[in-house]
Amino acid sequence: MARKTVFAHAYAVVMAGGSGTRFWPLSRRQHPKQLLELFGQGTLLEQTVARLRPLIPPERIYVYTNELVRREVCRRLPQIPRAQIVAEPASRNTAPTLGVAAHEILRRDPQGLMVVLPADHVIAKPAEFLRVLRAGCETAEKAGRSVVIGLKPTRPDTGFGYVRVGAREARIAGQEIYRVEKFTEKPPLAVARRYVASGRYLWNGGMFIWRASTLLENFAIHQPRMADQLARLAEAGGVRSTKTFRRLFPQFEKISIDYAIMEKISDIHAAAADIGWNDVGSWAVVYSLSAKDHEANVRPARSLCLESHGNMIVAKRSFVVTVGVQDLVIVETDDALLVCARDRSQDVGKAVLALEKAGFRILL
Repeated sequence: MARKTVFAHAYAVVMAGGSGTRFWPLSRRQHPKQLLELFGQGTLLEQTVARLRPLIPPERIYVYTNELVRREVCRRLPQIPRAQIVAEPASRNTAPTLGVAAHEILRRDPQGLMVVLPADHVIAKPAEFLRVLRAGCETAEKAGRSVVIGLKPTRPDTGFGYVRVGAREARIAGQEIYRVEKFTEKPPLAVARRYVASGRYLWNGGMFIWRASTLLENFAIHQPRMADQLARLAEAGGVRSTKTFRRLFPQFEKISIDYAIMEKISDIHAAAADIGWNDVGSWAVVYSLSAKDHEANVRPARSLCLESHGNMIVAKRSFVVTVGVQDLVIVETDDALLVCARDRSQDVGKAVLALEKAGFRILL
């Protein structure tokens, strides 16, 4: 009975902004990563929403995106009320978005729990994911308490923030819950190795749970100016008042929820999760998760790799032939061709910035 009560008040906030740089040229500003069909059926966004179905129905799911892609998001998610697919008029990072979402949820439900999820992650163990959400929601049900879904690290990685945990405080449905001692930003490799070896650190994947009222109380304490702005926007109608939202939202400071709130508060718990998580941050990651031929190439049927090893090829129109090349990423679209070393695929975003600086905005 307790769990039914908790989930009767659970609302998902799916973060689906994204600018479409790391998977250029397949991803663009109007077709970012979360709208790509990279694995399985549907886009990463559709898969994120589908994973929630056993716990949170569509009428309690909010999606925050941008004006360039809202129409496509609505098309992909017809089950979600259109008023709950919110297009932000400016990019302001996660803190203002989640503050706005907290007011929307609190207006509907004074006991509302916010389950915050990025839209562009791969989770290979959906049953474990749901178990972690259950434990996290039961933990966050207590007023004033915040929960981060901490991911058990599989390697020392400098691309993620870390969470240092202290003593285990509870075990809920087989899920361990720890007290959080500290949030740490992306560390150098030597530090990341120490973190992983210690067994006291989890990756911060940007997944959080708290009462909407708890988040707004923390805004009032730690970000009073933003709290006042959020309150004024809510009093003026919030996202339902389109003109007001478009006018007021760009005035918010551009800051993440980690910097704005999570690094400043003390009553934080972590659910230590082993859910087969991957943030799919580059073409190299897509390569690692994809099926390969006998020469370790990831390639379409209409291609030929001769004495070539370890390449990733994405091409829908052209027949691609490689001869004697190794460890490349080759991505073809109607108007662009990317060729890069697979171990440099993290730098595709730099190429996008260079294209913009050079005036090739038509390619972005």
